[in-house]
Amino acid sequence: MKIYFSPTSPYVRKVLVVAHALGLADRIEKLPSAAHPVHRDRGIVAHNPLGQVPTFFTDEGVMLTDSRVICEYLDALGGGGLFPAPGPARWRALTDQALGDGALAAALLARYESAVRPAEKQWPEWLDGQVDKIIETLGVIEKSAAAFGDRFDIGTITLGCLLSYLDLRFAALSWRNGRPDAAAWFARFDERPAMAATRLSV
Repeated sequence: MKIYFSPTSPYVRKVLVVAHALGLADRIEKLPSAAHPVHRDRGIVAHNPLGQVPTFFTDEGVMLTDSRVICEYLDALGGGGLFPAPGPARWRALTDQALGDGALAAALLARYESAVRPAEKQWPEWLDGQVDKIIETLGVIEKSAAAFGDRFDIGTITLGCLLSYLDLRFAALSWRNGRPDAAAWFARFDERPAMAATRLSV
């Protein structure tokens, strides 16, 4: 198996956390990439028209894209239970995944607005709207964190990757301030072996 890899992509990290948790990480070759919203990596585009990471290849050479699809494939391959069976636990995990992915999408758009778009073309109100999505999602995490317990599923993995990415790229948000339950949960969750093995780096 192979994956187009970026060391700072929270979506790539999500896939790798799942792979580590399922004991599959050593079977995945990391392919270098330079995914960018403007200067698109043609090496990725040759396989995935979206030109995004993660782009993944199975042992059979089948291309998979989108972290949600790749994670579910790995879960099926590894016989894991990171995607619960149909029922309340599954809908909860999938909803948490969707919230985390949505907030990550907003974070990446905010990052591109400030780091990629020329200053004279930036739109502060649009940037504020993306950041507001993150802040509102943090409020939901704070309300839910005390009930997370020892959950380790695709939902909590995604939320953990979100909070880690905020530490990396949005330190000024100080997301822990006023959110003690979320901060306490993340401190425990981030020490899990699969999280520790995949920490993002600049």
